[in-house]
Amino acid sequence: MDITIHSSFLPQDDPDAALNFYRDTLGFEVRNDVGYDGMRWITVGPPGQPGTSIVLHPPAIDPGITDDERRTIIEMMAKGTYGGLLLATKDLDDTFERLQAGDIDVVQEPTEQPYGVRDCAVRDPAGNLIRIQELR
Repeated sequence: MDITIHSSFLPQDDPDAALNFYRDTLGFEVRNDVGYDGMRWITVGPPGQPGTSIVLHPPAIDPGITDDERRTIIEMMAKGTYGGLLLATKDLDDTFERLQAGDIDVVQEPTEQPYGVRDCAVRDPAGNLIRIQELR
């Protein structure tokens, strides 16, 4: 089999703040920005990796979601426990320094983890946990 990850989905509740974080702070390219019925789906991805994207979507809009499930998703987003993403970089210290200049919500500064990786963690504007691991 020849399978790749094409797109992952993360909820966003403020499209402009999401754009600011993913485009301006992380330096991702905007690949698509689609509006429909007052909502926006924004597709972003790292430069030089056109086959890998993140779709930032309005939360809890799937037609099969109940009102109780919708409330739970919104509550989990507010707590920062709903979505997450693991990114990687060759220079974690430089990346973290640039992120801090963007006035982000730092969860964990660069740390050598007991499970053998060095990483840091931040939250995007919607509360999604973004861990950034140093490539070795």
